[in-house]
Amino acid sequence: MKNFSRFSLLILIALSVTSADAQNNRKKAKPAAKPKAAAPAANPMMRAVERAQQKQTNRAAAPRQQSPTSYLQQQLNQALAQVRAGQYQQAAPTLYGLSRRKELESERQQIKYILGVALSEMKMYQTAAFQFVDVIRTGGGKYVRQSIERLSLAADALGDDTLLNYAISKVRIDEFPQNQKDVVYYRLGEIKLRNGQFGEAAELFSRVNANSRYSANARFNRGLALLESNRPQEALQLFNSLHQSRSRASVTDTNRVASQMAIARTYYQMQDWDKAMEAYREIPRDSEYWHDALFESSWAQLRSAKFRSTLSNLQSLHSAYYEDSFIPESLLVRSIVYLYICKFDETEKTLNLFEAQYGPVRTQLSRFLETTRDPLAYFQEVERAYYIRKDRKPNQGLRLPYMVSRAVLDEGNVKRAFGYLKALNDEKARIEALPTIARSPLGVYAMKVLASRFKNSKVSTGDLVRAHLLNMRKNLNDFFEQASFVRYEMINGKKELLKKKIAGKESPNAQIDENVDRKFYTQNGFEYWPFDGEYWLDEIGNYHYLGQQSCE
Repeated sequence: MKNFSRFSLLILIALSVTSADAQNNRKKAKPAAKPKAAAPAANPMMRAVERAQQKQTNRAAAPRQQSPTSYLQQQLNQALAQVRAGQYQQAAPTLYGLSRRKELESERQQIKYILGVALSEMKMYQTAAFQFVDVIRTGGGKYVRQSIERLSLAADALGDDTLLNYAISKVRIDEFPQNQKDVVYYRLGEIKLRNGQFGEAAELFSRVNANSRYSANARFNRGLALLESNRPQEALQLFNSLHQSRSRASVTDTNRVASQMAIARTYYQMQDWDKAMEAYREIPRDSEYWHDALFESSWAQLRSAKFRSTLSNLQSLHSAYYEDSFIPESLLVRSIVYLYICKFDETEKTLNLFEAQYGPVRTQLSRFLETTRDPLAYFQEVERAYYIRKDRKPNQGLRLPYMVSRAVLDEGNVKRAFGYLKALNDEKARIEALPTIARSPLGVYAMKVLASRFKNSKVSTGDLVRAHLLNMRKNLNDFFEQASFVRYEMINGKKELLKKKIAGKESPNAQIDENVDRKFYTQNGFEYWPFDGEYWLDEIGNYHYLGQQSCE
């Protein structure tokens, strides 16, 4: 069997061989020979195998009339042989039925464990997880530790932190087999990272073996934990090594681009604005990170007083291609830059645009939060947005602005929740595609398990969505307060400019606009077309702000 643990495989082989020997003895009608004294077992696992072998031998040697469960034992032996042969579809329904028989109560832990393994082999991880949990809750048997190991693997496949936390809470990490420790270190590190325990998270991620399939993600997350611990130099080394390891991958490779973004953010945290901007420029524009890189680099340009470059980036961010993006902060940044260069008319236009675009968003968001209490309603709202984005449907039937729901969908814990729901859907489809299981009591049980998990997961996801919406409303209120301060400074600046104008001390208008001949731009290395409101994807990121500041 492919992934059966060595311990369980030895037990199954012993059971099968002993059963066959017992049947041969009965055919010959000879009295059972006294078993020879066994050599001392080399380790506890071998002693457990010997005990299981002796138990099965004694049961087989007993007279038939003294064993009312012999038919059930025969079924169990047959199911175990099917599992050993990889015939999981045939064995699973039988094992499920046997696990509910009182006559086999002494074997229930073993049956449930083997049933869970068979279900896992068929990628029915949620149904399998319930079998392992039952064994763990019963406790006291030799299958508990193996069930914990299997449960951790099922939880990893499902992306279910709840199950993983339960599995890890029942056993020490050093009790896991060496080949399964990496997933435990990695997942436990993720939990610590989300809980703000950055030092512990970094230490757990560092334990993941370099040859593990979790190695790259563990190194990346360790870098994030180090940044949160204010250790940017160590984080930078990790991100650089990750980026170098993906040097032969395509320029849009997810891991390569993610490490490049992390490098840029690390330089930004170190307040090395020039290196941060240089790193952000390495993000390819056809990457999913391009929009974030454009916005974040605008902050680096603003902090280094490169106002012209900042406005050029913001022109791209506010193009029609990003009209569904929730980025109220970008309009505030734009207004602040105009304020710094004393372009008060442009400052006012940008503030008016901010209020016109995000005022209704704030109103709708507040109304939805105040009138909706059911977590399922929150889940259903973002689920509609999920399918709108997935199927590229028109934005219809939403109570919240699409840009709000889309922003919530991009939150990490909401992404994971939808990934878990997809795993449940996939498992349901697998069951329906297997008639021998779908029509059996096991299939009915599995569907009930999935239905329960669907309902509970939608409720918990709805709670996550509500928490994010409350945070978005709070941020929007803060942004509107900041916009009021910018408007106050703008009015004050206009007043001072008017005083200078009356006194005849105003600065000359140095604005370069469309009245300047095209040759001026082409002779200085620019390609120039007067903007008429139409955006082209290959032009985004190449806009240049040509105006000059109006301050003295």
